[in-house]
Amino acid sequence: MPGGETGAGAGAARGRIALITGCSSGIGLEAALAFARRGFTAVASMRDLGKAGALVERAGAEGLAVDVVRLDVTDDASVDAAVREVEARHGPVDVLVNNAGVGYDGPIETIPLERARAVFETNMWGPMRLVRAVLPAMRARRSGVVVNVSSVAARVPGTAFQGFYDASKHALNTLSESLFEELEPYGIRVVCIEPGFVATEIMANADAVPRPPGPYTALYEWVLEFYRRSVAAAADRASAVADAIVAAAEDPSTPVHVLVGADAEAIVAAVAGLDAFEGFSSLGRQIVESVAGPRPEDPPGPP
Repeated sequence: MPGGETGAGAGAARGRIALITGCSSGIGLEAALAFARRGFTAVASMRDLGKAGALVERAGAEGLAVDVVRLDVTDDASVDAAVREVEARHGPVDVLVNNAGVGYDGPIETIPLERARAVFETNMWGPMRLVRAVLPAMRARRSGVVVNVSSVAARVPGTAFQGFYDASKHALNTLSESLFEELEPYGIRVVCIEPGFVATEIMANADAVPRPPGPYTALYEWVLEFYRRSVAAAADRASAVADAIVAAAEDPSTPVHVLVGADAEAIVAAVAGLDAFEGFSSLGRQIVESVAGPRPEDPPGPP
């Protein structure tokens, strides 16, 4: 149940400790189960323990031990308290998986600034809070793995109406590369997992935020329809991403950047053959039109 271990083997020693954020659904939930299957002590964290039901039910059905803890990645005190709780209950964290993320979208001109800031607080500052909390113990042992769940969006130029999300993932990738250089002498590995489209709650959560009409409405809805259809077509991708996360944690030869999904690999390969942003922009329009139909007519002038 929330706040303790669930499933067979609760309370028993489970070896290596994996702390995963954002485990109420999607990639985080699948990753917690995947680590438990591999014999890790899987510590699944989430902001709202009331959403732990699906994870607890599936862990119980498989006879897996999963420890559920409350952790809000946007709150310094919550991060510190959760890490201290994990260390007191199980010992130092061996693998940190920074998975929690939000995908608020919108025109740069009109998106509420609190939403824009929330993207960075969760997607960039959240992982950095966790990293800073677990690194002292990892350095002391000269061992550990940090897995940051990024996105293929971090490997390509920015896209319309996803600017703050794209920027947050680019920032996470850059910080991960810096961390790799800083931590390699201490035997600590850093990996960025970069999926393509994955059917998770992130799109539904973004859609739940009201989008008032404005000067970009037609183009905005066209792009959103592309994302909705693309995410819907990736119904079973979360478990594949979870498997990639566990494989990265266990294989010392894993590179810093790991693309997951044929779509992610195809996009990065296509961009590699382009000479400039303009080429990517043209390619992006073709891709969106292939899924969401023709681009709407150019919007009128200022209202």
